[in-house]
Amino acid sequence: MRHLLSIEDLDRADIERICDRAGAFEEVAEREVKKVPALRGRTVLNLFYEASTRTRSSFELAAKRLSADVVNFAASGSSVEKGESLKDTILTLGAHKPDAIVIRTPWAGAAELVSRWTPAAIVNAGDGKHEHPTQALLDVHTLRRRLGNLDGAKIWIVGDVLHSRVARSNILAFQKMGAEVTVAGPPTLIPRGIEALGCDVRYTLDDLPQADVVYALRMQHERMTDSFVPSLREYATWYQVNGRRLGPRQVLMHPGPVNRGVELSAEVVDSPQAVITAQVAAGVVVRMAVLYEVLAHANATAPHETDPSHPVPA
Repeated sequence: MRHLLSIEDLDRADIERICDRAGAFEEVAEREVKKVPALRGRTVLNLFYEASTRTRSSFELAAKRLSADVVNFAASGSSVEKGESLKDTILTLGAHKPDAIVIRTPWAGAAELVSRWTPAAIVNAGDGKHEHPTQALLDVHTLRRRLGNLDGAKIWIVGDVLHSRVARSNILAFQKMGAEVTVAGPPTLIPRGIEALGCDVRYTLDDLPQADVVYALRMQHERMTDSFVPSLREYATWYQVNGRRLGPRQVLMHPGPVNRGVELSAEVVDSPQAVITAQVAAGVVVRMAVLYEVLAHANATAPHETDPSHPVPA
C-alpha cells in the first residue's frame, strides 16, 4: 500500500490485515519500553491545516512508538499565513525528504493532490467533508474487539451526516466488513443521494432499537454556513441519543469531541455501552499499523526490524 487516501482504496482483506497488525501492536503498549524499531531512521511529517487533538496526537505517538523521527507542522504561525499555497508548502517541506506525510486539510481531495507532488507516502488524516480513513479503520478495529466480527451487524450513524467526513468513510468501511448501515438525522443534514453508497436513510429515530451499534455524530458548526436546524435544543429533542433511546445491549460510538447534552446525553457517554475511550486507544495502534503498512511493510525492511515483538533496547 503506497498511500492511504480513501477507504475506497481498500478491500476487506486490507482492512482485516491492518486491524490484525494493530492488534499485534497493542502488546507494545503494555511494555515498559513502548517502542519497536520498525521505522527507525524514517521521518514522518504531520501537516495539519485544521485543529485536532485526537488524530494529531495519536499519529505523533504512533510514529514515535515505531521509532520514527516526527516533525509537526501547523498552518497557524507558518508561511501559510503569508499566502503560501498548499503546493508550495509541500514542495518546501519536501526538501527535508520526509518518508511519510500525514495531512489534514479543510479541502476535499487535497490528500490525493499532495500525493502527486511528493515522493513521500501520504496518509489522509481528514480532507474537508470528504473522508477520514484512519478514523474508520480504528472504528472497525474497536468493533471487532467488541463484537468479534461485523457480518450482519446493524449500524446506525446518527446526526450531522452532511458535514461529516467520518460518516462517509465509516459507511464504506462498515459495509466492506459485512455490516448493514443506516444513516439518520434531520433531512437538512442528510446528503442528497447518499443511498448510492448502499446505506438506508431514516429521518427519525423511531426504529433505533433495531441497531446493534449506534454511532453518534456532532453538529459541525465550523463547516456550516447556513442554519440547518431551528435550535440545538430542538435538535436534541428529536435526535439526541439518551438513556431513553439507547438499549442496554447496544454499543455506542462517537468520533469525538462529544458535545454533551446535544448529540449525546451525559448518562450514555458514561455508560457501559459506550466505547468512546476504546476508540481513542485504538487510534494509536491502528495508526501504527497504517504507518507500518505504507513505509516498513511496503519497503520490505528486514524481519528483525519490523517484528512487533522485537522492542527497542532500553
